[in-house]
Amino acid sequence: MQALLDLKLLTTFVRAAHAGTLSAAAIQVGRTQSTVTMQIQRLEEALGQSLFHRSGSGVRLTGAGERFLGYAERILRLHDDAVSSFSDQGLRGAITFGCPEDYLIAFFPALLKSFGAIHRDIEIRVVSAPTPELQKLLHARQIDMALVSTPDIAPGGDFIRTEQLAWVGSKPTLELHDFNQNTDPQSPIPLALAAANALDHRSARDAMDAAKLPYQIAYASNSLAGLIAVTRSGLAISVMMQKAVPSDLFILKSPLPPLPKLGLRVLKSEINPSPATDAFADHITKMLPFL
Repeated sequence: MQALLDLKLLTTFVRAAHAGTLSAAAIQVGRTQSTVTMQIQRLEEALGQSLFHRSGSGVRLTGAGERFLGYAERILRLHDDAVSSFSDQGLRGAITFGCPEDYLIAFFPALLKSFGAIHRDIEIRVVSAPTPELQKLLHARQIDMALVSTPDIAPGGDFIRTEQLAWVGSKPTLELHDFNQNTDPQSPIPLALAAANALDHRSARDAMDAAKLPYQIAYASNSLAGLIAVTRSGLAISVMMQKAVPSDLFILKSPLPPLPKLGLRVLKSEINPSPATDAFADHITKMLPFL
């Protein structure tokens, strides 16, 4: 008797194949690592084939695993298509969605609430990271889709919204900050910025260099909460999306140079994404300009 393939096992296998580690797959499917290990073993027993080479650094597909991956992805996609086409209960499925932290704070609650009212049976898992990291995750197909930033806001671009970057401080003007009192006007301005590969980090440094203003990277953090805390202390100024600036902080202008706008895009990891992924991407594209 031929073995029947369990869709849950196929989902875990696909996630592990793209993530490269069972621990990462466990996070994505909402299971413990030991459960994921057992699920992979059950699938291998059902197929009579070893699907992964295992090592201390992770897992790598065997030849049989490479061949089976295409089948597994097609089966899962066909399943989602069939359910959405014939079920009167609407779309079902799970999406792993990537987004920078400031966009999560500014937009995600409204997007999730409005999408959930329409598609109650779609589970959305969130990965928060800067745009360069999200692009790597998309390329590795470790996330299904992402809301990312781009510095390219030329007319005709495919971005769905633009956001203004702003200098942010604890006082209304740069001159009122404690680090600027009784000091040489040419002393470096302390900056609290995100990681060096983030667009707001590069935009801030490019603007200061172009204006020939002295500065130093005094604090670095990938956490928006961390940057806000440092900015509130008054020991440095930061750069944030203008919409994400807390009400107790101030947007700073001259003598600081103007900062660019960023364009927001929705990117998907696959040429033929699942109906659930398409639905959420379409919802973001329609709703985001109005939030």
